[in-house]
Amino acid sequence: MANELTPAEIERRFAEINALPAETPTQEEAKSLAAAEAMDDGTTVSLEAFQRDLEEYSGRLVLRIPRSLHKSLKEAAALEGVSLNQYMLYKLSR
Repeated sequence: MANELTPAEIERRFAEINALPAETPTQEEAKSLAAAEAMDDGTTVSLEAFQRDLEEYSGRLVLRIPRSLHKSLKEAAALEGVSLNQYMLYKLSR
């Protein structure tokens, strides 16, 4: 188990971090931040309300696909070194 930091050590480390110069976002990061801010409508939702909204969804989806597509997806996942489930989740989320 790692050694726990003392409050003085934590304070010292935070002081070191806070003394560092502020980072300037790259153009890509600035563009992403601006896009995220544009989507923000100012409303917030509690974690409990968010969880209640998701209760009717199991996260499970059964999908029949052609064998050739299954083979292609499985091979692509293997090339990426991830499970078929992880690979498909990645592809669907893009």
